[in-house]
Amino acid sequence: MAASASPAGPEGAPQRPTHSLRSRLPALTAYLGVLPFLAYVGVFLIYPTLIVVVGSFEDNAGRPSLDNLRVVTQGVYREAFVRTIELSAASAVIGMVLGSLLAWAVSTARPDGVLRRGVNSACGVLAQFGGVTLAFAFIATFGITGLVTQFLRDNLNIDIYSGGVWLYDIPGLIFIYSYFQIPLMVIVFLPALDGLRPQWREAAASLGGTPWHYWRHVAGPILAPSFLGSGLLLFANAFSAYATAAALVSQGNPIVPLEIRAFLTSEVVLGQENVGKALGCTMIVVVTVVMGLYGLLLRRASRWLR
Repeated sequence: MAASASPAGPEGAPQRPTHSLRSRLPALTAYLGVLPFLAYVGVFLIYPTLIVVVGSFEDNAGRPSLDNLRVVTQGVYREAFVRTIELSAASAVIGMVLGSLLAWAVSTARPDGVLRRGVNSACGVLAQFGGVTLAFAFIATFGITGLVTQFLRDNLNIDIYSGGVWLYDIPGLIFIYSYFQIPLMVIVFLPALDGLRPQWREAAASLGGTPWHYWRHVAGPILAPSFLGSGLLLFANAFSAYATAAALVSQGNPIVPLEIRAFLTSEVVLGQENVGKALGCTMIVVVTVVMGLYGLLLRRASRWLR
């Protein structure tokens, strides 16, 4: 930033340099471009977050209280948290395993080949394909009268619902969430696989190491932070997902996002909106911790990608 030197004082002592408005103007104009983004974040992220956090610590009369947080750690709400964590962890593990295998297959293909470009494009689309459209696609395909369900039942005498209608419960959500978790894993883990240098494999081979030694002592430790960090990102992605579950589950609230919806829309729990805010506050804490760990692992993994 440019600064103009001020003249000496009356007694000859040097004065601190002053910054005129004209000298500051270029620096200020550089921030004008981010004002719309800051306004968007403030209106749609920071302000709602403050409302949720403040409401979590107030009773219905607006007085400070910890009763809301005490309620959400008991009974059906604690069970909803357990089911949400199980759902997020299961879909994250499936995404980590299958997504990393697919990313490894893509990383061995030609950089400008059809396979790599096609998989990258498909993953970019499928990772964002969620909500009502995804739920409807699975209902039309694997629902009770879905296309695949009818084909298996009529032609192969296989009833995928012989043990119960699992599509509209936690097993179904794990199945559907994996649909966008696997492509997301490919997107976030592929750069780490591309960062492995061929010279490292050649050096291991020249020292008499086998492929197992290379993956055990070289590639594995290098990829571990990226692999675990990607898993945390997938966990947070599933933990905060709402629209797909809301479109698929019409009765009951098996996970926390649907419990929050009940407090905001149901007439049965009318007047307990602050309990719903306490549920939202706990979700914010969980996602913040997970994303903080993801940031630490990403910083450690970035050392090998420079």
